[in-house]
Formats: sequence, C-alpha cells, structure tokens
Amino acid sequence: MSTQFHGIIAYPITPFSSRDGSVDLATLEKLIDRLLAGGVHAIAPLGSAGESAYLSDEEWEAVASTSIKAVEKRVPTVVGISDLTTENAIRKARFAERAGADAVMVLPVSYWKLNDEEIVLHYAAIGNAIGIPIMLYNNPATSGIDMSPALIARICREVDNVTMVKESTGDIQRMHRLSQLTDGAVPFYNGSNPLALAALAAGATGWCTAAPNLNAALPIALYDAMRKGDLESARTVFYKQLPLLQLIVKSGLPTTVKAGLRLLDFDAGSPRAPLQPLSADATKELSAILSALSA
Repeated sequence: MSTQFHGIIAYPITPFSSRDGSVDLATLEKLIDRLLAGGVHAIAPLGSAGESAYLSDEEWEAVASTSIKAVEKRVPTVVGISDLTTENAIRKARFAERAGADAVMVLPVSYWKLNDEEIVLHYAAIGNAIGIPIMLYNNPATSGIDMSPALIARICREVDNVTMVKESTGDIQRMHRLSQLTDGAVPFYNGSNPLALAALAAGATGWCTAAPNLNAALPIALYDAMRKGDLESARTVFYKQLPLLQLIVKSGLPTTVKAGLRLLDFDAGSPRAPLQPLSADATKELSAILSALSA
C-alpha cells in the first residue's frame, strides 16, 4: 500500500461545550472546515491534541465519524488509535475503517512495560483486522513505550499495512537510522514541533502538528519552502513560528491550542479534567506570540 499522506497533517482538538463539558460536534465540524480552508494537506483527529485518552467509547466514535464526514474526502483522514488492550484498539480501528478513514495512526500504550514481541503482535493483530494503511506512532512521552528504529523497521517488514511512521521523540538521528534500516522505502513524518525544520531537511514526508489550529499559513509555508529547496525562506518562516511551537510543547497541546483559539474568538471550550486551562501568565505570553504572527 502506498501512502497518500504528505505535507502538513493537522491535528484538530476535540471541542467541549462550555455549558456542560460534553463533546461539541458542531464546533468540531467548524474547526475542521477552518483547517481545510487554511490549506492543510490531511486531517488527523483523535491524536494527543484531540484528548482521545479522556473520551468515552461513545464520544470517541462520535468524534471519529463526525471528523471523517466533515472532511468529506477533500483531503486524507488518519484516525488516531491508542488503547491499553489490543482488543479495544482493533475495535476502534475497525470502526474508523467502516466510517471511511483513509488510514489509522496506532500508538501503543501500556501500564505494564511491553517487550518487543508484544508490540509486534499488537500491530500485527490490528493490521490483520483492517484493510487500510497504518501509521506507526512512536511517542514515549505520552505512551510510556519507546520503539527503537530497529523495532520499527521490523514491524514495517512484518506487518504489510504498516506503511508509514510518525516519530515524536525529538531525536533526528532516529529518523536517519530508520531511513537506513528501511532503505528509504518507509515514509516518516515529524511529530516533534521544534524539530520541524530539521526533520523536513532530513527527508520527512510531512509534519504532524496541532499548530494549524492557531496558524496554518506558517507550517504550510515551511513545507512549501522545503519542497522548493529554498532553505533561506524555510529558516525564516520556521524561526518566526518557533515561539508558538515551543509554547505548545511546553504547556501542552490541547491546553495551549484551546486557549489560543479563544484568543482568536473561536471558543472550543476547556480541556477535560485533570487537564486545566492555560495559566494567566502563559495565556498572556500566547497572546503576544499570536499578535506577532499576525502582524
């Protein structure tokens, strides 16, 4: 299976009602329309920015199906899948496939430490259960599991529909090593915001990011400049947005993005407890950054 994914893959947050905290599907549709109008190349609901870990099964399914319908095949959609059990991960992956997702992004999570064989079997079971591509997602900061380049390459060899990799450790050498181990045949995507310039320079096929919720133009400009080989323009546009990227990572994706959307007069509610709204000091810093980007 060849990947359809490239460029800026935007992660919409999951809006919650300011009235009762329920999932706000109408606002989610508006947010996805806003992202698509901004020119992003793909939509990835239910990632870390989408607070998928804090949703009930019914909420998760509603967000997945609403997102896919809102995109309307205008760009590819990759739905985030993470669950403590393989059984529930398979159930979610099958639901996403039936709903029309173009791919799923699988992040293994664990209470007990998983060994390599258990991780391989997890991906193999999900791969055998669905017919759409899988993006392997390595993010030890949120999952507690760190997959080595050698293990990732093995999974790509042994599970036919694991056809792409999102690497979020922030270690550019892992991307180089993965490329070596797969002879450059497996596209990789950057998941570390402050590493975007280096990752694209290293050959990343795209950049998975929540930043377009607040400013889509700058990530797209960076990607376009790199495709043209215009490193000077790429550096300029990257360093312009770097303060925003750093704050998003420092203060947390859903927390920062929801505060930023409110500053931009788009109310997506607050993050779900135990997450808390952005602090007053950080909100002031975010406001200054967004003002500078719009100047």
